[in-house]
Amino acid sequence: MKLLRHGPAGAERPGLLDGSGTIRDLTGLVPDIAGPVLSDAGLSMLRALDPAALPAVAPGTRLGPCVGGTGKVIGIGLNYADHAAESGMPVPPEPVVFMKATSSICGPDDALLIPRGSDKTDWEVELAVIIGTRARHVTEAQALAYVAGYAVANDVSERAWQTERAGQWTKGKSHDHFCPLGPWLVTRDEVPDPQDLAMWLTVDGQTMQQGSTRTMVYGVAHVVAYLSQFMTLHPGDVIVTGTPPGVGMGRKPPRYLRPGEVVELGIEGLGQQRQVTQADA
Repeated sequence: MKLLRHGPAGAERPGLLDGSGTIRDLTGLVPDIAGPVLSDAGLSMLRALDPAALPAVAPGTRLGPCVGGTGKVIGIGLNYADHAAESGMPVPPEPVVFMKATSSICGPDDALLIPRGSDKTDWEVELAVIIGTRARHVTEAQALAYVAGYAVANDVSERAWQTERAGQWTKGKSHDHFCPLGPWLVTRDEVPDPQDLAMWLTVDGQTMQQGSTRTMVYGVAHVVAYLSQFMTLHPGDVIVTGTPPGVGMGRKPPRYLRPGEVVELGIEGLGQQRQVTQADA
């Protein structure tokens, strides 16, 4: 099942994608793609609906982030060995954890904002894990049962803010529109192996990243269990799990985003995004 949110920013409505590719409206049936709707019981209720009986949404309607009510966005850094190498950093002995502000979340095709004063805004295609059930001190064997589903994310990063200024990575990861999410949340029953998904990203049609979740250092189950030892994970929380090589920082010479470029990215079975870069007002 592919769940989504459609409509103007800040006023998105719940929906789903039917088998023919038509967006169907869930308004009045659930308040949002959030909270209890993400539980196994909530997803089962949606799965029992007849999509053909639901109102169709007009083609071209904006898609918002595919999940609402997100309390936290947690990033896992250097989680692909080849990306760590291009960053000039060692593979970490346990997951590197950072936070992205929830205000960075936006729709999959919204503008990618280049912050004021930025000259090192970078791209990162990532597998996003969306929590469906409260998780606290769960084991790796249990971990995937707490996942509602998966989505495409672009972990946009301002590298100078991330690595050249005092403090933590969070400031380089949290600008508005630095976390495009979607187009849809694909429920975990449709992703039998989250560690076998091809992923890619292009800038102005040039391939920059082409990899697979197979090369993650710490897989999804490990990451969910690991994080649950340090913090309670709540329905709607989003984990962005790292990126394969090919980011702008790792190119020789480095290559960063400028206004007017088109960034496209996708993950096998999870859909794709398209963002046009623009200078923040």
